[in-house]
Amino acid sequence: MIKGKTKTGFFYEIDEATLDDYETVELLGELDENPLLFPKVLKRILGPKQTIKLKNHVRDKQGHIPVSKMTREVEDIFKAQVKK
Repeated sequence: MIKGKTKTGFFYEIDEATLDDYETVELLGELDENPLLFPKVLKRILGPKQTIKLKNHVRDKQGHIPVSKMTREVEDIFKAQVKK
């Protein structure tokens, strides 16, 4: 299990098998051509429960979930894995 924390303080856990899964790689490969797959990729990597927690973590006072904030959080998660 990979555990970490983003710069904004979101704690996450990722099952290593999910990152070593061919279907995850397929989704990541399709993401450049179809950015609308981003939510599906996120749920695949973090799972539904953690995805909801992350959405609540970045939700603003008006109840919106800025795509830019979600993107930064996910970039943070991936960058932390590359550094290891």
